[in-house]
Amino acid sequence: MGGCAGSRRRLLDSEGEETAPEPRSPLLDRQGALWKNAMGFWLLGLCNNFSYVVMLSAAHDILSHQRASGNQSQVDPDPAPSMHNSSSRFDCNSVSTAAVLLADILPTLVIKLLAPLGLHLLPYSPRVLISGICCAGSFILVAFSHSVGTSLCGVVLASISSGLGEVTFLSLTAFYPRAVISWWSSGTGGAGLLGALSYLGLTQAGLSPQHTLLSMLGIPALLLASYFFLLTSPEPQDPGGEEEAETSARQPLIGSEAPEAKPDSSPSLSLRERWTVFKSLLWYIVPLVLVYFAEYFINQGLFELLFFRNTSLTHAQQYRWYQMLYQAGVFVSRSSLRCCRIRFTWVLALLQCFNLAFLLVDVWLSFLPSIYLIFLIILYEGLLGGAAYVNTFHNIALETSDEHREFAMAAACISDTLGISLSGLLALPLHDFLCHLS
Repeated sequence: MGGCAGSRRRLLDSEGEETAPEPRSPLLDRQGALWKNAMGFWLLGLCNNFSYVVMLSAAHDILSHQRASGNQSQVDPDPAPSMHNSSSRFDCNSVSTAAVLLADILPTLVIKLLAPLGLHLLPYSPRVLISGICCAGSFILVAFSHSVGTSLCGVVLASISSGLGEVTFLSLTAFYPRAVISWWSSGTGGAGLLGALSYLGLTQAGLSPQHTLLSMLGIPALLLASYFFLLTSPEPQDPGGEEEAETSARQPLIGSEAPEAKPDSSPSLSLRERWTVFKSLLWYIVPLVLVYFAEYFINQGLFELLFFRNTSLTHAQQYRWYQMLYQAGVFVSRSSLRCCRIRFTWVLALLQCFNLAFLLVDVWLSFLPSIYLIFLIILYEGLLGGAAYVNTFHNIALETSDEHREFAMAAACISDTLGISLSGLLALPLHDFLCHLS
């Protein structure tokens, strides 16, 4: 009977008598699995968004073709120089950094638009492999590029990696306790902070943009290791934990209850069901679109134009600091779900739109006297954006049925990407208009 499942392996004690080992506590096993999954989703969020953030942090360097180490800028022979137009008060690149934003987001938009229709037919593991390969390829291609076009192709690979990964991992949260959404969100915030800070720190320390990008090749390896070796196999489970009372008090608003499904075998929803669920999500999708439209219009449309000449920081350094402070705010707020939960995310959308209007007026009139005031506003901007993201997906997870949750999480992914894409399209003509002002 020793080979039967569930039988105990017998051991000999020091006196030769057979003793059975103490049975392992199921509670300890469950706690261990919870922590492994929490850390797994945190690392997945970190690695998934890392290349996306680094490409945005490097946008000014990509368009200027800076290949020198340290604080000295050496323009690549293939010209994409800054305008340095004496007839304009802005120090502009000939191409807006919004071009990098579009290359970094449009492939993601396509993936997220198509994902709810058929991406679920492809198993999770191949999706993760593709994401990791594209992430590594993006760092290598941009690092060794000698033209804007080649660099933008590398940015496109980073976008494919991030977009495919986000749809995949947010859908995967449907098969784990809802607490992993908070850990995933915190990890994506950590990617913003660590990605921007590492690029800023390494270039400030004297490493060239090329070697800085190559030093980040460990990130895709960590992504694959986190998925294949850290996450436990999902099992049917109740909401459980500290959210049980809250969940029972709030009945699902989207769809009806259904048994848990397994990954790669999710229930097939009809097009009518998908459309019904999607319409129910608009209460959360529209505010998140507005939040991301406003903040990325600021980040890729206005950051480059918020240039202060009365500081010791160069234009490229100021841009990197803006990116880092924004990502610091995002990280704090995306990690704040246990402390602060926001039901009405449209309030965050209104506040972010006010931020956009205020900074747009400052770009036009230049009435703010110090770059440190801009630093504070950008930090606040990041706090609003991160809070909108984590609370949106947390509310969707609470208010969708088990049957529809996987689809709902994948469909809601379109929100931030759509807002970012619209902002990039509008930031390009704004850049050309302001930079050609006399």
